[in-house]
Amino acid sequence: MSFKLSSLLLIFLSALLIMTSCREPKELEYRDFKNLSSEKLGFSSSTFKIDLVYYNPNNFGLQLKRTDLDIFIDSNYLGHTAQDYQINIPKRGEFTLPLSIEVDMKNAYKNAIPALFGKEVLVRVVGKVKLGKANVYKNFNVNYEGKQKFSF
Repeated sequence: MSFKLSSLLLIFLSALLIMTSCREPKELEYRDFKNLSSEKLGFSSSTFKIDLVYYNPNNFGLQLKRTDLDIFIDSNYLGHTAQDYQINIPKRGEFTLPLSIEVDMKNAYKNAIPALFGKEVLVRVVGKVKLGKANVYKNFNVNYEGKQKFSF
């Protein structure tokens, strides 16, 4: 009788482990940006670098493989970033995501004056990121929107 009970308990614990390990990860939480710098300046397009700080609320680490994002400021298209990575994201911890953004300068000029004067602007980021665990990856949609104050 104890053999059946221990077998049943082992099957139950195995099923519980499989169900919890296959859970969808919780959404990463945006915290801050830092280290905004220009890499290449031009009249029609420029490239800027920025570090975004995120927090992983999950009880497990993740791996970031790819980003493909469009960035808007006050509903005006600012630029695009698409990069391949191999960033290890710690469980329940902050991490930094370095981005290189191709900026459409004609739309940037519309947004530069409010940002230079320290006005809060509405930042919207949409696209996809590829996240995974143990080299198994899945695409997740990104749809972030929030007020941001820039200081140059």
